Amino acid sequence: MKKPPAPAAHSARTITVLCVDPVREDHAALEAIFRGSPWIFCPDSIWALRACESLRSASILLCSGQFPLILCEYDLRPGTWRELLALVEPLPDPPLVIVTSRVADERLWAEALNLGAYDVLAKPFDRTEVTRVLSMAWMHWTDQYRGGGTPKRVAAGGAL
Repeated sequence: MKKPPAPAAHSARTITVLCVDPVREDHAALEAIFRGSPWIFCPDSIWALRACESLRSASILLCSGQFPLILCEYDLRPGTWRELLALVEPLPDPPLVIVTSRVADERLWAEALNLGAYDVLAKPFDRTEVTRVLSMAWMHWTDQYRGGGTPKRVAAGGAL
């Protein structure tokens, strides 16, 4: 009697998000959210965080790999989230920028969206809101730059 064929190996897609934020506690909060959240809108995905503390270090990381999504602190000194937005704009398949702030009011939300950011996330981070906003941003980015199908480019290690 023949054995049935083994099921095909299933591999999860790793989605790497760049976080530009001088506050290390924010990095830790996001790491905990990434580790412990069911990404129900993005099944078969593993979310990874790459954190840095400045615009300068972000620009170096952007040269070395592709990030589909960037979380950027509103009060980034030296530098601003607007400068980061201008930095990623000319990139092929530019990442979506999500501004983070402890003062995420209507004025900031309107300013960020009008200047080209994807969204604004309030701090302290709420697990449900972070996973919802990042999932929606990922789906938007893949539809816009990947045609919703197979990625055109894959960064080292299979991470997008």
